[in-house]
Amino acid sequence: MNDKKIVVFTGTSISHSEARTLLDATYMPPIFRGNIDEVLRQGYNIIGIIDGIFFNRAAVAHKEILRALESGVKVVGGGSMGALRASELDVHGMIGVGRVYEWYRDGVIEDDDEVGVATNPDTFEPVSAPMVNIRETLKAACGKGIITSVVCQELINIAKKTQYGQRSYLGTVRNGIKAGLFSEDVGTKLLDYCRNQETDVKKEDAIMVLNKIKEIANF
Repeated sequence: MNDKKIVVFTGTSISHSEARTLLDATYMPPIFRGNIDEVLRQGYNIIGIIDGIFFNRAAVAHKEILRALESGVKVVGGGSMGALRASELDVHGMIGVGRVYEWYRDGVIEDDDEVGVATNPDTFEPVSAPMVNIRETLKAACGKGIITSVVCQELINIAKKTQYGQRSYLGTVRNGIKAGLFSEDVGTKLLDYCRNQETDVKKEDAIMVLNKIKEIANF
């Protein structure tokens, strides 16, 4: 019988229902300050951090995670807030996985808003698109020949200048058309690609977090 008690903070990068099909664990909403101490008191010995509160409530503090690590608890992060904190605390033993973690660790990206999204307060589902996904999706569209590399970079700049909670593929494409980067027809094709073939880096990384926890727990 496995004696590992696992809790995972997510709901935005991947839904709780989908996560449960990949890993048997307790799933909690995106993490905020104080949550780590709560789950430590409850006896959890593996903590997964994927999503977290950034801007409208106090974010999970480094010292909370350090307390968990010092007590021997395994803490795995990736996808969103987990990736950011893992890039800062991997030298102290926090385990980081995924592309977003690597980008933060290597200084490819630095801003919190790279992974920030507006969410539905009841379901935690994103109602805006994260910058990390937009960038990679536009690069993929460029690779498919839908847009040129120059247009791709211009659209990335447009999205980056947009407030994180307002970022969307529709808004980015519309602004591209307004800026004269491409025609309505190209915009329609691009938007269709972005919506139906999005490069969902955050979800890919969230799955990697769950698989890493499964590996640690020896399931």
